[in-house]
Amino acid sequence: MRLGIDLGGTKIEIVALAGDGAELLRRRVATPQGDYAATVAALAGLVAAAETELGQRGSVGVGIPGAESRVTGLVKNANSTWLIGKPLRQDLQAALARDVRLANDANCFALSEATDGAAAGAGVVFGVILGTGVGGGIVVNGTVLAGANGIAGEWGHNRLPGDEAAWPACYCGRRGCVETFLSGPGLTRDHAAVTGDANVIAPAAIAALAAAGDAACEATLRRYEARCARALAEVINILDPDAIVLGGGLSNLDRLYDAVQRLWGAQVFSDHVATRLLKNRHGDSSGVRGAAWLW
Repeated sequence: MRLGIDLGGTKIEIVALAGDGAELLRRRVATPQGDYAATVAALAGLVAAAETELGQRGSVGVGIPGAESRVTGLVKNANSTWLIGKPLRQDLQAALARDVRLANDANCFALSEATDGAAAGAGVVFGVILGTGVGGGIVVNGTVLAGANGIAGEWGHNRLPGDEAAWPACYCGRRGCVETFLSGPGLTRDHAAVTGDANVIAPAAIAALAAAGDAACEATLRRYEARCARALAEVINILDPDAIVLGGGLSNLDRLYDAVQRLWGAQVFSDHVATRLLKNRHGDSSGVRGAAWLW
């Protein structure tokens, strides 16, 4: 039995998978925001409860919103900031009395979709999270590529290619990161900045208004699509993946799949782009399933 945990900023979810990938159990609890010790206890408690309910012991993989430092073993680059600088894997191994595997949550998403999801069978897969933040993960022949620094796939903190009227500040300390444009909050901010509308309009509402004929919302989505195409074209030029799979809330904008593939060719250094842009198969479940597949 494989146990996978998705440690999110607002919820912690656990799934138990049989050897064939069949789901045996799924549970979730609220994340103890800002409290590291309570977070470790919540993770251990979910594992103990799942194993008690199923009557068997499992391997444990955890997807985290950050990465482990190769130098110190401590968590870095986490937008759940109370994890930064903490020995999460060591503390969780001590609490569970077994080895635990950690990976970035975008890596877990990519692994899930490459294993039995939208990109099953593809040799090189780039998994993209377009949500509250922007992340990416790389899977090559069924194995997560973590990289020498444990940051492979972190395209969200590269500068958006192209010329922009303004380069918003990012929480990472830089300006103009892909995340500041392609995240959900980034889309909302861009719409407000261009239209001058003081109302906070969520991406789903912008999409609905665009579909109903709102010209300003339509223009916002077209800017988003063009930026997404430019950013992913850089990924293709460097990695040349067989498939790119979108996840996160903005992956539900069905118009992206046609528009981005239509636009990215102008930026890709090839006479033809064979890379497929795919919608995830497992939805919000993908990250937690990928954590289980770390074993």
